[in-house]
Amino acid sequence: MLSAFANAFRTPDLRRKLLFVLMIIAIFRLGSQVPAPGVNVANVQSCLNDVGNSGIYSLINLFSGGALLQLTIFALGIMPYITASIILQLLVVVIPRLEALKKEGQAGQTKITQYTRYLTLGLAILQATGIVALARSGNLLQGCSAPLLHDNGTMTFLVMVITMTAGTAVIMWLGELITDRGVGNGMSILIFTQVVATFPVALWNVKTEKGWWVFGVVVAIGLSIIAAVIFIEQAQRRIPVQYARRMVGRKMFGGSSTYIPLKVNQAGVIPVIFASSLLYLPAMAVQFNQTSTAPWVRWINDYFVRGNHPLYMIAYFLLIVFFTYFYVSITFNPQEVADNMKKYGGFIPGIRAGKPTEDYLSYVLSRITFPGAMYLGLVALIPLIALVLINANQNFPFGGTSILIMVGVALDTVKQIESQLQQRNYEGFLR
Repeated sequence: MLSAFANAFRTPDLRRKLLFVLMIIAIFRLGSQVPAPGVNVANVQSCLNDVGNSGIYSLINLFSGGALLQLTIFALGIMPYITASIILQLLVVVIPRLEALKKEGQAGQTKITQYTRYLTLGLAILQATGIVALARSGNLLQGCSAPLLHDNGTMTFLVMVITMTAGTAVIMWLGELITDRGVGNGMSILIFTQVVATFPVALWNVKTEKGWWVFGVVVAIGLSIIAAVIFIEQAQRRIPVQYARRMVGRKMFGGSSTYIPLKVNQAGVIPVIFASSLLYLPAMAVQFNQTSTAPWVRWINDYFVRGNHPLYMIAYFLLIVFFTYFYVSITFNPQEVADNMKKYGGFIPGIRAGKPTEDYLSYVLSRITFPGAMYLGLVALIPLIALVLINANQNFPFGGTSILIMVGVALDTVKQIESQLQQRNYEGFLR
């Protein structure tokens, strides 16, 4: 492993790419620490030390590396881009124009990427407006009465919204620079950076509050979970595909064997994000109705706001299972795969081409999605169970979403570095 790292830095062009990625990450983390204009930094830090991070915004705060509740210029992080990408993926299925663009190849994908950028900026404006409005009203950090802004005027409000929106645009640009001139997917690496950035503080908080014994147990459990997640993320069902030989002119084509890899976790971390976002809605509705004494407000406060009630956990788990099946159904089309195989003379041994192949792929996909959904649900419940067992805070270091993101991005990036090393006759990372 260490020799593979050494070989990567000995190769001039690969070394330049890795150093470029590290430079972009440093700039990104620096922007996550610079406060936006008008923020009372001393009061913000005092409030965070007194009341901790708000569970309502824990997911967005996770993707911003803790920058959201500190109201920095990169406070929104990569979350608007993630949301915009998910929305565009869903719209491609239901809007014929976008589906046609997707089938046009690189030119169509470029237009969809441009639409994603525009939607990202629109979402950034909405999210920045909401966050700044909550900070100005004193509702961003519950239990903190100190003013978070120096001035509650309209000009300060507009400047902060524009600054945070511009920060989101800069983050998109930095991510695209990594994709074009670095190694790996730029947006994924930036998400990985922000998630990992919260780990040292979270681990030290566990040690400070619970002592070395609980700290050691948490680290051991965390490493075990990471190993299990790596095992599941790498697991796949390979469906063999045989291509018949055919004569085109004077040349013979086909006759090769390949396979269709169906991952156990076909949906990735998207169902967890969907479920978390949906469960935030009632909590946010309560936050805007804090003075109300309506029964539904009290009910949501009792069962959904703290996030450690069994009813909340059951709802969270069921939503993850539902969104896993939903997302897999719109991203993998057995009919399209079966038609493409039939078009190019491919078939699954023992299965007739056409409708039987489609039915077989649907059968395998439905069976393999079930353990994937169970796995996502159980991993996502880890921080919620930790809240009950060791009375941890909402930023429990080995949370389900953070582990899924870290492992997924790390494996993808290592594989890309490994492929470039193998092109130069070096041993890769994964032997």
